[in-house]
Amino acid sequence: MFRSLFYTRLLHKSPAVALVGLILTHLSGCSGSDPATTLRTEQPIEQRTATRHMVSAAHPAAVEAGLDMLRRGGHAVDAAIAVQMVLGFIEAPETGIGGGGFLLLHDEREQRTLVYDGRETAPQAARPDRFMTFGVPHPRALTIPSGSSVGVPGLIAMLGEAHREHGQLPWEELFAPAITLAEQGLPMPPRLEKQIESDWSLRLFSDTRDYFRSQTSESEPTLRNPQLADTMRRLAAEGPGAFYQGEMAEQFVERVNDARWGKGDMTLADLADYRPIEREAVCAPYRQWTVCSAGPPSAGGLIVQQALGMLEHFPIADMAPDAPDTVHLIAEASRLAFADRNHYVGDPAFVQVPVEGLLNRQYLRQRAALIDLDQAMQVARPGEPGQRPEIPEVTPKPEPEEQGTSHFSVIDGNGNLVALTSSNEAPFGSRMLSQGFVINNQLSDFTYDPQLNDHPHPNAVGPGKRPRSSMAPLLVFDQHNNIRLVIGSRGGSRIPGYVLKTLIGVLDWEMDIQDAMALPNIVERGLGIELEAGTELEALRDDLEQLGHEVRILPMTSGLHGMERINGIWRGGADPRLDGVALGD
Repeated sequence: MFRSLFYTRLLHKSPAVALVGLILTHLSGCSGSDPATTLRTEQPIEQRTATRHMVSAAHPAAVEAGLDMLRRGGHAVDAAIAVQMVLGFIEAPETGIGGGGFLLLHDEREQRTLVYDGRETAPQAARPDRFMTFGVPHPRALTIPSGSSVGVPGLIAMLGEAHREHGQLPWEELFAPAITLAEQGLPMPPRLEKQIESDWSLRLFSDTRDYFRSQTSESEPTLRNPQLADTMRRLAAEGPGAFYQGEMAEQFVERVNDARWGKGDMTLADLADYRPIEREAVCAPYRQWTVCSAGPPSAGGLIVQQALGMLEHFPIADMAPDAPDTVHLIAEASRLAFADRNHYVGDPAFVQVPVEGLLNRQYLRQRAALIDLDQAMQVARPGEPGQRPEIPEVTPKPEPEEQGTSHFSVIDGNGNLVALTSSNEAPFGSRMLSQGFVINNQLSDFTYDPQLNDHPHPNAVGPGKRPRSSMAPLLVFDQHNNIRLVIGSRGGSRIPGYVLKTLIGVLDWEMDIQDAMALPNIVERGLGIELEAGTELEALRDDLEQLGHEVRILPMTSGLHGMERINGIWRGGADPRLDGVALGD
């Protein structure tokens, strides 16, 4: 009653807010309104094998930019920066310098795997009730296009730090391919054109209307962005610090704080104080392999590692990919992993996340014992590592979250590997642009209700805090500590599911990486099983419902990109649902 009355008054007071709420409801509730996709023809295997170096990314132009740096003797980090800048132009709804990400790096010479955390941070003015009014959480659809959803971008600072420590080529050279493309333009990518046309909310916001929609109205749509080219040229000449202090920072803060509604409270000091964080990778065993990924504040890798640790106790290698029992097992392990994620994971600078306990093999064996092969769990609850496999008094609160994101993978001639996942959060971010780039809405990844079962939520908003993420850049090593696989995906909180099915395909079912990526997507985030529309998995709906699952069938545009090492040869894969390729020499 109170909630209904509150929203009635809010919408009566602001008809524009009401209209946008109606338009964006589909966007916040159905995976970023991913348009339906069909699998394109896959690359022949001879085109995606290499002996020296390789790049796999969501667009051929980005792959070529990275290869150009590798052919000039660049480090994997150099190539990654070139790839990221091109993707920030071509995949602007998903990624760019107005957002953040995680860069997973394996340094071959030092035999060290580390993470550069470029996750966005909340302004110092942010408080736990940022997205609450009178105890009522704001509708996500109204939060996304507001200044209050914008975090301090971390991507440029993260790339600058990684380049300072590992780069071999001059910083300014890494921007040249993206600058040229943004100035000269290229034919409108089909996926981007489909995204723009299918999201009619873009008409409401001047920034997205003037940039995105104006370019699809041409008789021969061409994508170009001279303003972004100027911004990148300045960053190339002045270095990453130019983004966080001076004129660029001033323009960014002014735009955020001039949002149509939900005005921001970001200050120049918030930008100037931003720092990327270098962290050790979190690694865990799976059968004879070791799986490494980014740890908190990202939960994606932990979810994958926990699910694998549970599935290790079942003969999944002997099970068919399209059998209901297989889908049931993967779904139940995922549910349990998401329950732990929702209960424990937040920014480790603010909350103590029991990472070691969550990945303890005995604990995961106990969690696996909760899975009934003949019946879905009524409720998947978190456990208490070292104490008990389930906390019966806890009522779980599933949390759908970020939807956008892009991922690419790089291997250089010296064996250094980069898996980089970056995001604006929702496709088209906050619907605001500054200096040619999309501004993120990453703070909507925080949990809106700051309380969880009578104690502070680990992912509640806080000043300077980094919101929890589902990104899962990931490396797999064999029993001799040789690299076996590098991978990651786009897709928000569905990322762990996309990565998990691919890992099982490659490691357990011994599939080619490209074929494993093409497997139908299976996702369980504590919201019911989601099966990819238009695939053979649709036929399993009745069997899964008889096991007690709630089942939804819907489009799921994953964006898996990576490569595997087979007998000393690199074999790449690029998700056939996108426009990308894997190429090398």
